[in-house]
Amino acid sequence: MSCNKTRDLIHAYLDGELDLVKSMEIEGHLNDCQACTQTYKGIRSLRSAVGNHGLRFEPSTNFERSLRFALRRQSEPEQRRVIVPWRWILAATSLIVALIAIVAFIGILTRQEADDVLAQEIVSSHVRSLMGDHLTDVPSSDQHTVKPWFDGKLDFSPMVKDLSQQGFSLNGGRLDYIANRPVAALVYQRRQHSINLFVWPSAKAPATGEKASARQGYNMIRWSNGGMTYWAVSDLNLAELQQFVQLLQAQSQARLVMTQVGPI
Repeated sequence: MSCNKTRDLIHAYLDGELDLVKSMEIEGHLNDCQACTQTYKGIRSLRSAVGNHGLRFEPSTNFERSLRFALRRQSEPEQRRVIVPWRWILAATSLIVALIAIVAFIGILTRQEADDVLAQEIVSSHVRSLMGDHLTDVPSSDQHTVKPWFDGKLDFSPMVKDLSQQGFSLNGGRLDYIANRPVAALVYQRRQHSINLFVWPSAKAPATGEKASARQGYNMIRWSNGGMTYWAVSDLNLAELQQFVQLLQAQSQARLVMTQVGPI
C-alpha cells in the first residue's frame, strides 16, 4: 500500500472502520514506512491526549446568586438600583445551562473517541500476535512460571490464573504496548481459539463492570478491578468469552477474601 493511500485511510483505521484485510495492509505499511508511522503515532497521541482531559464545567453553589448580583450591577446607571426583570435572569440561566450541557456532551464524545482508539489498539495487537511467531514471550502452562517472568519488566505484577480445569488453558504471556505504556498480555486457549488478556494499572480508583463490544469480527470485554484494567479479546463466541471473564473475576474475588480473612 502506498503512502498516499495510507494517509487517506489512516483516520478510518484509527476509528476501526476498515475491514480486517485493509487494517492488515495498513499495519504492514506502517511497519515498513517510518514517515507514515510517525503520522500515525502523532494522530493517536493527539486523540489520547484529548480523550484524557474531558471538558467539564462545574458551577459553584452560589453561582445563581453571583449571577443575579452581577446583572443588578450592570443595570444600575448612576448608582440607582433597578430591579432586573425576572425574564432576563431566566434567559441568562437558561443560556448557561445550555452551554454546560453542550460542554458535557463534547466531553462524552471525546471520551467515547478515546475508548474507540484504545479498542482499535487492542484488536490490532491481538491480530499481530496471531500473524507472527510472537503470541508468547514465555510459553508455559504453569502460572508459577508465567507470573514471575514479568518481574522487573513491568512496574506492576499481573494476576495469572490457571483455568485449565474449566476449559481455558494457559499458554503463556508476553510484553505488549497499549495506551502509551507497557502492559502484560496473558494468552489462554479455548479449543482452537486464542484469547489475549491485556492487563495494566487502572487510572480510575473504583471498579467498573464488564462492557462487551465487537470490532473487526473479534469480541472484546473490558473491566477494572483491584486497581487494574483488563481487556479480553478473541474470536471466541461472546458467551464463552463472558464465561472466561467471570471465572477470572470469581478467582480474583476469592483471592481478595482470603487476603482479608488471613490464614485460619
